[in-house]
Amino acid sequence: MDIRSIDHIELFVGDARQAAFYFGTAVGFRLAGQGGPETGLAGQRSLLLRQADIRMVLTSGLTAGHRASAYVQRHGDGIAVVALEVDDAAGAYAELVGRGATPVTPPATFTGTDAEVVTAEVAGFGDVLHRLVERRGDRREFLPGAFETTEPTELAGDDGLLAEIDHLAICVPPGQLDATVAHYERVFGFAQIFTEHVEVAGQAMNSTVVQSPSGRVTLVLLEPDRSHRPGQIDAFLTEHAGAGVQHLGLRTDDIVTAVGALRSRGVRFAGTPGAYYDDLERRVGPVDAPLDRLRELSILVDRDHGGQLLQIFTESMHVRRTLFLELIERRGALTFGSGNIKALYEAKERELAAAGATPAVAAGTAQGVGA
Repeated sequence: MDIRSIDHIELFVGDARQAAFYFGTAVGFRLAGQGGPETGLAGQRSLLLRQADIRMVLTSGLTAGHRASAYVQRHGDGIAVVALEVDDAAGAYAELVGRGATPVTPPATFTGTDAEVVTAEVAGFGDVLHRLVERRGDRREFLPGAFETTEPTELAGDDGLLAEIDHLAICVPPGQLDATVAHYERVFGFAQIFTEHVEVAGQAMNSTVVQSPSGRVTLVLLEPDRSHRPGQIDAFLTEHAGAGVQHLGLRTDDIVTAVGALRSRGVRFAGTPGAYYDDLERRVGPVDAPLDRLRELSILVDRDHGGQLLQIFTESMHVRRTLFLELIERRGALTFGSGNIKALYEAKERELAAAGATPAVAAGTAQGVGA
């Protein structure tokens, strides 16, 4: 079994057209296809959005009994399917089930004039599924017969700001991290590439990153440490009603340009205290970007053994304050640095102390810092 990459992600949302408007006008995606009852997708309306190598499906249930309706009722809008491109979907499905994966949807073939696509589904984590996708022929055909291809002119986004899906960050309940990691190692053949224990302001969490042998599918698994006070991972698990995708990491080749463009179109990003940048180069080394511009845009900089990474998190676009986006530019870094959370907290504490705030206020303000 060869898991090549993330073929697409599918979000279950309350209103697919409204969600498409946001991702199009604000984040730069283009409408590339659609499907519904008229194309054989009973009880649902689905819109396919694209930007560079990123494919995103937005699906709303049209009946109360549809899977998407039940998902939104329980979790709110969120990523419900992480689709994996494989060489042989039927073979991969059989192999995964043989290794212990829970079967959900057996292999099905979608055939068009110039393309054939085979899909199958197994359970992943929480209520999130993995869809196995095998593509033959014209790759512009997303799902022949079930999706009608649309000329990408209906949304006014700017192509090229974002390049591909870099990773997904997943929150699991306390005590489930090791079992989840073991499941992806044993069943999917992933390997651990990074692990850490993070303590910030009386909060703590454990994090393990697993990655496919191809290096193209990366999952950041997060678990709260209940021996410390509740923090943002606990809040996500409560508001989301269980395990799920906390944020979607999207790689860009030019984060300064991308953040500037998205901010001008209304995307709201998490702020960074100015003190964070005062000793930035001491922590991570020389940065090949104007520090005043990084400060202005609140872009974070970290490093691992391979080089630097620049990153920033959006505010959540959902009423439950769950799913949000991360923009990341890799300058040699292969994993994730561990300095940003601690550095952000300490900088915020200094800033509040200078303004006469109490340590308790500083701790509360830092609670939303991302992993």
